[in-house]
Amino acid sequence: MSAQFENTVIVGTGCAGLTAAIYTGRANLSPLVLEGILPGGQLTTTSEVENFPGFPEGVDGFQLMQNLRKQAKKFGTRYESGSVTGLDVSQWPYTVKLTDREIRAKTIIIATGASPRLTGVPGEKELYGGKGVTTCATCDGAFYRSMDVVVIGGGDSAAEEALFLTRFASKIYLVHRRDSLRASKIMADRALAHPKIKPVWDSVPVSVEGVKEGAVSGLKVKNLKTGAESIIAAKGIFVAIGHVPNTAPFKGVVDTNDQGYFVATGLSQVKTKTPGVYVAGDCADHVYRQAVTAAGMGCAAAIEAERWLAEHGG
Repeated sequence: MSAQFENTVIVGTGCAGLTAAIYTGRANLSPLVLEGILPGGQLTTTSEVENFPGFPEGVDGFQLMQNLRKQAKKFGTRYESGSVTGLDVSQWPYTVKLTDREIRAKTIIIATGASPRLTGVPGEKELYGGKGVTTCATCDGAFYRSMDVVVIGGGDSAAEEALFLTRFASKIYLVHRRDSLRASKIMADRALAHPKIKPVWDSVPVSVEGVKEGAVSGLKVKNLKTGAESIIAAKGIFVAIGHVPNTAPFKGVVDTNDQGYFVATGLSQVKTKTPGVYVAGDCADHVYRQAVTAAGMGCAAAIEAERWLAEHGG
């Protein structure tokens, strides 16, 4: 299997990866971006982004990613499709392993993102992304002013989402499979004390209603103790049962925490234990998970890669 040689390989095409491509491209590193099964990342499934700086009227998520892609290409970025299966850092230049080939790279920026964990019930997939089912209250909460919504989950993320939504929604139904929240006591107490938040205990989602109409109209739930099913009328459903970082191909090579997120070394948010290998975006950030913070990490990783190459004969 023959290998090609690159200055910088960027794995991922979300905000982090494409911002890294813009910066490394402007540094004349001719970066190669590897596109996976969802070019553009999670934002391509979002109909409108209102909180990305520079777009006072909002911007379509797919269009935003297309703009970033074109901007990176303008500065010499190249794109190839491929599924990364592993990484070998035993010898420099390092080896990025794909299903059908290998690429040798002097620096590598991993920006593979994270996938929201969904419930898998009927109607969820069909109405995900701009049709009422979402995984980000910070991104989409403002679209549900004076409406009833549902939050699914019982951990800190669910409590935080529900509390954030009280700024906009009329009522938030918090659906949880147990009779108490798993969230930390302070978060649970705060959520349950809010007059807009109504817990729906011992219940699991059965289906998302509104597929025929093309927009969410409610959530059918089942009470685990009684077996009774009912429909909660709502315009928005926020799934807050966690994310799965897309880090599996790099396991054992790049350090991760107990949740599978990449762990940066020292005070840096982007450096790994391997010189010349960097991480950026949602695969390394389980706290903020915003497009703008991912872009910032992509910028930082690119600058670090450029400086490291300058010091090591890149």
